Amino acid sequence: MKKYMLTLGIVAMIALPLACGGSDDSTPNDDDGPIIPTEEFVRAADMSYLPLIESEGAVYYEDGAEKDALTTLKDAGCNTIRIRLWKNPSDAHSGMQEVKTLANRVRAAGMKVWLTVHYSDTWADPGAQTTPSAWSTLTFAQLKTVAEDYTSDIISEINPDIIQIGNETNDGLLWPMGKLSTNEAQSVQLFSAISAVIRAEAPNTKIMLHYAGTSGSDWFFNKTAGVDYDYIGLSYYPVWHGANLSALTNAINTLGAAHNKKVLVAETAYPFTLGWDDWTNNIVGEEGQLVSGYPATPDGQKNFVNAIRTLVDDSQYGQGFAYWGSEWLAFRGPESTNGSPFENQALWDFDHEALPVLDAFHQ
Repeated sequence: MKKYMLTLGIVAMIALPLACGGSDDSTPNDDDGPIIPTEEFVRAADMSYLPLIESEGAVYYEDGAEKDALTTLKDAGCNTIRIRLWKNPSDAHSGMQEVKTLANRVRAAGMKVWLTVHYSDTWADPGAQTTPSAWSTLTFAQLKTVAEDYTSDIISEINPDIIQIGNETNDGLLWPMGKLSTNEAQSVQLFSAISAVIRAEAPNTKIMLHYAGTSGSDWFFNKTAGVDYDYIGLSYYPVWHGANLSALTNAINTLGAAHNKKVLVAETAYPFTLGWDDWTNNIVGEEGQLVSGYPATPDGQKNFVNAIRTLVDDSQYGQGFAYWGSEWLAFRGPESTNGSPFENQALWDFDHEALPVLDAFHQ
């Protein structure tokens, strides 16, 4: 997600019943012979903050009863949980051990693991791809080797079902050596080297390259066309990427056709209210930040996510979607200035009760 700085220190589908099969299940042969399995349509939620939020005592509810948040998602139809991984975070949250524990919990709940590896100690996004401090003095050859070794460790420890090589890598990763606009050859070498490790050690894991927005996405995916990967991932937030859903549809179709790849909306979110539940400045809080036809109400939020799901599912290249900030409640109290800038876009309301938007994950 955009990790733009706010007070916290971070700035930071129309429900379409899926008739028998579709991209969720299987496709018949033309001769009505045996059913040919296809890849399952990804219905994902990013739950990276869950360990932190639970550690501070927050509880999630469904229909008035306390219920494990992952179980609520699974029961709603969510089939994949997206989790971020930082190399050496300052407080261990989103570090290897916490992520491994959460990944095991996700699998125990019956869902797949989608790992977004930031290749940084903190937020990586279009404006910052900071090399981990432990790697900051390495030569390029050494940097490539440690990135390969780290990736191998991730496969050994977590073995995700989907792995992102970087997060919102619009201009590459591991700056400055891997900055795409200024060190193109090195940037592509890093992507390719990391991909080769995944292919060799986890051949069943799907590999994703991830871009924030649609503008400029053709440039990025043309530059990385030689990298071995499976999925194109796009972030789409109306507040940053515009309120025109047609532009997103066009990007999915154009990129999918140009590169013969499946495409996922790797991050999206929408408010169920323009109100707030703590004193941390919210990212979205004004009518002008909304998409026409989708008010900031529980039903408006649900209809927006259903629209995203539908436009992805309607494309021959569409493979799924992920909701970002799903769990990010105002977990530090109503007067907290370091709580959540996203509580009005979570999948649970200000009473921590599951919202109607969960219907968008149905199978």
